[in-house]
Parts: sequence; structure tokens; C-alpha cells
Amino acid sequence: MALGFGPYFDQPFYVGFNVGGYELGLDPNGGEEGSCAAVTYWGVDDIVETARMLADRGVRPKSDILDVGDGIRVASFFDAAGNAFGIIENPHFKA
Repeated sequence: MALGFGPYFDQPFYVGFNVGGYELGLDPNGGEEGSCAAVTYWGVDDIVETARMLADRGVRPKSDILDVGDGIRVASFFDAAGNAFGIIENPHFKA
């Protein structure tokens, strides 16, 4: 265990760690097949409103809002340079 502790959320589609008040998420679908890609997830209070605000500003979605279980929802987008980033609404995670 590289961090010295296990994840607080562990499912085949997402593994989440609380690392010093930050979310470290491992997403097996974060990049193209055969590549290694990191996706940074920004914590938000209201994922629907934040996704709407990003769309209004022309940010291109990579995925829809996904309910990943246990009240946690995620969505991902592409920035202007084509890099993926995500937002996460997690009622169990307090920074």
C-alpha cells in the first residue's frame, strides 16, 4: 500500500482515497485503452448545477453525470486543450 492506508470507496468502476483532505480517485475508464491517463476530480456541492454552468461556458463533456453508488456522482469534461478533468459530488467526503 503506497499511501499506508486503504480506500474509503472501492468498486470496480472507481476507487477513492481521502489523502490529506483531497480526493485521489482511480478511474479505470479515465483514458483510452492501452494508455495511462490521470483525471483530476474537483469536489462540488451540486454536480447538476456545476455541469450546467460548465456547459453554458462551452466546456465539452466527456461523460454524463454518473451515479457511482453510495451517494457519489461524477462527471468528466475536456478543457480547451483537450485534457480530461472531472467533478465529483461526494456527500461522505469533507475536506
